[in-house]
Amino acid sequence: MTERPRREVPDPRRRLPTAVDPKDLGRRARRAIAGGQPTVPIGLRGQESGPTDSHTRLVIDLGLRVGEALLSTGSSAADTTNAVLRLTRAYDVRSLHVDITYTSLIVSHHRGVLRDPITVMRIVPVLQQDFTRLERLQRLVRDAEDGTLEITDAHDRLDEITSTEHPYSRFIVTLASAMLGAAIAALLSGDLLLVVLSALTTAVVDRTVRFLGRRGVAAFFCQAVGAAIPTMVAVVLYFMANNLQVEMFSNLRPSVVVASGVVVLLAGLSAVGAAQDTIDGYYLTAAAKTFEVLILSGGIVAGVLSVLALAQQIGIDIAISSTLTFSTNPAIGVLCAAAITCSFAIGSYSGGRTVLLSTAVGALAWVAYYLLTEANASVQWSAGFASLLIGALATLMGWRLRVPSLAIATAAIVPLLPGLTVYRGIFELVNIRSDMMQGAATLFGAVMIGLAIASGITLGSLPGRLSRPDDVLTKRRVKVLDTLS
Repeated sequence: MTERPRREVPDPRRRLPTAVDPKDLGRRARRAIAGGQPTVPIGLRGQESGPTDSHTRLVIDLGLRVGEALLSTGSSAADTTNAVLRLTRAYDVRSLHVDITYTSLIVSHHRGVLRDPITVMRIVPVLQQDFTRLERLQRLVRDAEDGTLEITDAHDRLDEITSTEHPYSRFIVTLASAMLGAAIAALLSGDLLLVVLSALTTAVVDRTVRFLGRRGVAAFFCQAVGAAIPTMVAVVLYFMANNLQVEMFSNLRPSVVVASGVVVLLAGLSAVGAAQDTIDGYYLTAAAKTFEVLILSGGIVAGVLSVLALAQQIGIDIAISSTLTFSTNPAIGVLCAAAITCSFAIGSYSGGRTVLLSTAVGALAWVAYYLLTEANASVQWSAGFASLLIGALATLMGWRLRVPSLAIATAAIVPLLPGLTVYRGIFELVNIRSDMMQGAATLFGAVMIGLAIASGITLGSLPGRLSRPDDVLTKRRVKVLDTLS
């Protein structure tokens, strides 16, 4: 019987082959340590072999004009930049840089070292919410991407968009403002007479602010005058009820009229756009918008404060109703929230589909807000969660149904705005019998509600915006662009 050969057992202490090249070990180590290619393109070469000068200038002029129109109708800085880049890429003009600083827009095309760059700047003359034009501009960009629109036809279509009349007359817009004030008064449990007075007062505020604005009066003073009008109405009602003993006004709560006017004035501010620009990284534009919101809010405070102080000086000691809260009837609350959203959407020149979608989202958000407050959640948390729901639904519907998500979100948050809290804080500041620190704390609470609303809107829209397939800025953040090479 033959003996089996003995198998050699390798030494466990031997980790490397007998013959190891030190250079090979170094290469392996470098491969294990080294990272991948940069995900954000920097220092890229210009588009030296691009289209002709005449075509390039036509495309850049179109992108610049579309960007100006988007900014002037209420679009955010990120959405405007994205739209300009998508539009110019559709006409084969790449290596483009877009810079937005609140009211200025710069588009620069770097064409390498052998060709002169093209840099153009435009100043946005006016900022006004016009969501019908915004929707048409977004549709123009989509048609250009689909390849169904020649460059000269795109210029003609842009001229048509910017020169087309508003979908609603000024009378309809004023009527929508009146309905907005009436719905807010009803939401604050006001009776029929207060609802009618709030509607008439809001209509007067709308016409007065527009009249002053068209004659060059600064926006701060326009807001102050607009806030002073409902406050004067409240002072007159209080004087007639308590000093003249008019029975008709004895059971009225004048604070409802003031709160309605304050909410209407707050609704026109761009707090959502400021928060969105902050999250998107446009800090300079966001800082300018935030400062504008603070200044215009200060105008509202100054208007109400001046009238209340004057009333106290002449002996009219107006008091705020301590029971002034939102209606506890859920059906009335939902109907009023829907009416508020619908009327603001019409006042912002939204299209028919946008008005219907905004109304539905606003009513649904109010249901969420009501349920959270009934569960003893704080006003800030309730408003923040409702706003998060608005942001998510607005982004989803805007992308799927081809309507401006900004229009839906801006209109749907109006019922959540802290107009009542602002008025209560102002009254506590001017009332000599109250503690001024209490008034400051109340106003700070109103600021926190506003921050919760803006943060909720931005956070809710973030997943949908990052997953949009047409977002050029998002693509730039996640992979290297190979279209410029």
